[in-house]
Amino acid sequence: MSSPSQVNEKVLAKAVERCRERNIVIPTFAQMKDPSLVPASIVNRLRDVGLWDIDPVNLFRITWKNEPVASGGGFNQGNWIEFPPELTGVDARIVGLVGKHFPTGAHKVGAAFGCLAPRLVTGQFDPTTQKAVWPSTGNYCRGGAFDCALLGCTSVAILPEGMSRERFEWLQSIGAEVIKTPGCESNVKEIYDACWHIRETRPDCVIFNQFEEFGNAAWHYNVTGAIFEEVFRAIASPRDRFAAYISATGSAGTIAAGDYLRTVFPMFKVIATEALQCPTLLRNGFGAHRIEGIGDKHVPWVHNVRNTDAVSAIDDAQCMALMRLFNEEAGKSFLEKQGVPRATVEVLPTVGISGICNLVAAIKTVQYYDLTSRDVIMTPLTDSMELYESRMDEMRDVEGAYDETSAAKHFARYIEGIGVDNLKELTYTDRKAIHNLKYFTWVEQQQREVGDLERLWDPDFWDEEFSRVDEWDRQIEEFNKRVGLSN
Repeated sequence: MSSPSQVNEKVLAKAVERCRERNIVIPTFAQMKDPSLVPASIVNRLRDVGLWDIDPVNLFRITWKNEPVASGGGFNQGNWIEFPPELTGVDARIVGLVGKHFPTGAHKVGAAFGCLAPRLVTGQFDPTTQKAVWPSTGNYCRGGAFDCALLGCTSVAILPEGMSRERFEWLQSIGAEVIKTPGCESNVKEIYDACWHIRETRPDCVIFNQFEEFGNAAWHYNVTGAIFEEVFRAIASPRDRFAAYISATGSAGTIAAGDYLRTVFPMFKVIATEALQCPTLLRNGFGAHRIEGIGDKHVPWVHNVRNTDAVSAIDDAQCMALMRLFNEEAGKSFLEKQGVPRATVEVLPTVGISGICNLVAAIKTVQYYDLTSRDVIMTPLTDSMELYESRMDEMRDVEGAYDETSAAKHFARYIEGIGVDNLKELTYTDRKAIHNLKYFTWVEQQQREVGDLERLWDPDFWDEEFSRVDEWDRQIEEFNKRVGLSN
């Protein structure tokens, strides 16, 4: 659904009082995009606060521009990794924007804010009496639980039982109610079924469904899209081209940054990635996979498919093997022997499993489009290996110790062996066909209207949705004035 614009004054008054009690100032989208707009008093408060601390001032750290320190950091111009040719095997410049330095260690805390804030400042969510429900395949519900903890309200996290142990342990530590649904990363329908059960049985709950809330996509359009443009302009030479933006589909929030970038770089490509074991966009396929963070078997309501140029499906075995290559000591030693700079090897643990998926897709994109050293390909590294240590332990238990022979095999097969298989450039009719898949989830299962589905094919619809952020910022500023705290 679109984020609400009508104001419930009675509930709004209670939200204002809650924020006054807890000394909460709500950041604007503009401040998350450009932290130089954050008041000096807030910056000073952050000097004594850890990145993951349950302190309301950390709302202002929902930005790509945090200093990469665990505590007391200020703001910078972003954190990124440029993967050298010695690793990628291609001359084109592949750059990943690092999500590790958000609170909770993942950029999904921004998507959660984008869904929650418009409801909070219009009185459509009451933090004093209602519980916030976060349907997720992992990081989004963690971001929502973090935001709720700052507000002092109860969060309900819904995620598949097969997700990594770290996610469940952290959710329990923060006091979230956890609902485990059957299956793994790709079992999104089971999450939706749990949401319907909550709607029918728990009237005190408000569901913030990232797969259909435009606040998710709007946050990424305005905040994530802008930082990619800024980083490109910071690193590019005058003759460089922004050739492509790579993003896993997931909830289709992050890929919305491509909608913004298209307005600035109209000739570049937006490439959607997914797991080969569940090739929903590539082949209308289904299945289970291990690339955590990219839920599938359906097309999210907030995915502007018309703006997607190609689909690249990545083998989860490739991602898991590269996870070990990038993180095991024998793997890192092997990479250095191949000429990969030590500085690069040392930051590879900053790349989580879905980031590895995006990196592989970026290399495929370079090969498919014959890109050169003048071309820059950019992708989000949404989280880091800090959230997947248990997966490393599982791989060791199953496959045994990792040695140089294993590293050599994985480098040869999964880096040097990357080709353009399972990459499909989308025609207009291909895009329309993928768009039409939304019918089976959203109209037949989730009670959407056909007319609303047809509106999603209209480019003007998306321009209107993304432009809502200006009004939300006005409402946030008015909300903060009513709270009455000094910034």
